Amino acid sequence: MAEYHYDESGSMAAYFLLTFLLVVLIPLTMSSSSVFSRTQDKDGCPCQECVNHRANLRPSVFSPKARRRLFILTAGWSIFAFVVYKVASSKIESKVYNPFEILDISMGTSVKEIKSHYKKLSRKFHPDKVKLGINDTIEAVEARFVEITKAYKALTDQTIRENWEKYGHPDGRQEVSMGIALPKTIIEGRNRMLVLAAYGLVFGGMLPALVGRWWFGNRDKTKDGVNARSAAVFFKTLGEESGLDDVVASLGKSFEYERPSKKGSSAELDELEKEIQTTLGAKWTTLKNLAEVEPKQHEARRRAFVLLYAHLLRLPIQSSALRKEQADILLTTPALLNSLLNIVLSRNWLWPTLAAMRLHAYLSQALLPGEDTARLAQLPGIKQSEAKELARELHVMNALPEALEKKDDGRAPEIKKALSRWGKLDVVDASFKVIGERVVSPLSIVFLVVKLRIVPPTGSPAVKSEKDDVAVPVRDRAEEEFLTGRKDAEDMPKGLSDIGFAHAPHWPANRKPSWWIVLADPKIGKVIVPPMKITDVPLADAGAARDWRAYKMQFQAPQQAQTLQWKLHLVSDTFVGEEVVRDITLRIEEAGPGAADEDEISDPEEDSLAGQMAMMRGGRVKPARAAGDGSDDESDDDESSTDDDKKAADDDSDSDSD
Repeated sequence: MAEYHYDESGSMAAYFLLTFLLVVLIPLTMSSSSVFSRTQDKDGCPCQECVNHRANLRPSVFSPKARRRLFILTAGWSIFAFVVYKVASSKIESKVYNPFEILDISMGTSVKEIKSHYKKLSRKFHPDKVKLGINDTIEAVEARFVEITKAYKALTDQTIRENWEKYGHPDGRQEVSMGIALPKTIIEGRNRMLVLAAYGLVFGGMLPALVGRWWFGNRDKTKDGVNARSAAVFFKTLGEESGLDDVVASLGKSFEYERPSKKGSSAELDELEKEIQTTLGAKWTTLKNLAEVEPKQHEARRRAFVLLYAHLLRLPIQSSALRKEQADILLTTPALLNSLLNIVLSRNWLWPTLAAMRLHAYLSQALLPGEDTARLAQLPGIKQSEAKELARELHVMNALPEALEKKDDGRAPEIKKALSRWGKLDVVDASFKVIGERVVSPLSIVFLVVKLRIVPPTGSPAVKSEKDDVAVPVRDRAEEEFLTGRKDAEDMPKGLSDIGFAHAPHWPANRKPSWWIVLADPKIGKVIVPPMKITDVPLADAGAARDWRAYKMQFQAPQQAQTLQWKLHLVSDTFVGEEVVRDITLRIEEAGPGAADEDEISDPEEDSLAGQMAMMRGGRVKPARAAGDGSDDESDDDESSTDDDKKAADDDSDSDSD
């Protein structure tokens, strides 16, 4: 029968408690570091509106949530420190008694050697022989000598010694012994029912409840993290020709399943809807019909839809509860739009794909979808109604500060600051590449390589083009390594940085800008290759050796030789109106014998200067002809002799006829 030994000192239980505290406290402390950190002001838009916005977003240590977390962390680490102190100051009583270790001898030592060794130790550690040091006491010396004597007697007894050597115990083989890392007072007696109740509550109640909540909560979610019914709404309501209004309506329907119905007074919500109705007029009725927003039937959908358009129209909200609800709604829109995007991309529909991508920017800048004439309202201090008037006079955004300075308008300096970090994308180059080939052949693996940089409208030095680079072989070698590598984006060039947090003062969080690369055929309204989302595009720097970054998309070429006229879209998820569209041509050439001959003729010979340079670059060359190789001359001679013989034969036939 097993014999149980209890940890009366509680030292083992203390180690268990320390492990548990560390598992909880370390992740909680790391996640809370941003709450108590004052170094959140990363590089970003330098305008005062954005600076104030980032300051307001920074959590305060005096907020109720931060105070509660601070209290939990302080209490947790205090308990941890107390337990560590108790463990460090407690005596270790569980040390295994080992007479061989006490006498400093190994197993198998003879009795004669043990006696000789004991005599040496007696002369050294006998209380009458030991001179006490500063920190020594007579009691410690006597205890040490008693321990040595006890070990000597144990090892000079034949039976006890054999038991030590065979079984590690003076009494021989022992029964199974099991230790419990809890004090006896907790396990036995009247406290045992409390322990059993605690274990039953944790493992029989809380653990199944947590697992069940996780299981049943995720069962209704798609891989994008949205409700399955929201995804069903996107699938059913969107078509091949769907535009921005259709995407917004579909998004509004999904809020019914993503957010629980809010209860309480809706007086301010009704006032907001009246303001929206006044501003949009009949369009608001059309939008509500598209989203199927009906009062008292889809209240959660209605609340979300009204708060969404209150944000797009920049209507002020007085209630703090409504402002928090609006912020929560806005922060759920990226996940919903990404799910919507995946659904329409599964059918390769171009127009709803672009609409979903563009809607990200309208939401981040709080602008009505489709109001491209109001794009100047993104800048500090410019209202949407004023932006439409300014757009009629100004054709480019960087002309606005100069126009305002002529009118002595005080908003010009802040607008210049915002434009100095504006996400205006510049396409340095976009081309199709095939590894190790000069042309794209049918069914080959093609890479679309796009080289990008950010060139703000103001505040940026003059930039240079890729043609200004002189190290062409180095650039070609780096490009070849990039094509054969696994990364979809090159490493950020040394010394360069991105624009940081974007100018988005109306978005309820710090916004890091991103772009989608879309390769499409507008003639058939299809997306050719699944889009790629990119971020961290470098700011242009004329002083850098290379101030752009390359990105690549991979696909397989069609199986027939042809010329395809496509469109390359680069869509921003943060800046309205900063979409770049370029025509791009893919020529697929058949790799036949004629092409091989042409390449052979165009390749230089390896013994020429051009051939040596081509070999250094890793290019193809023609082998040098051997000395005395006169095959061409011989063939010419053969042809000329054949012609002479034929001419002579013709002359003979003429003479015979005469």
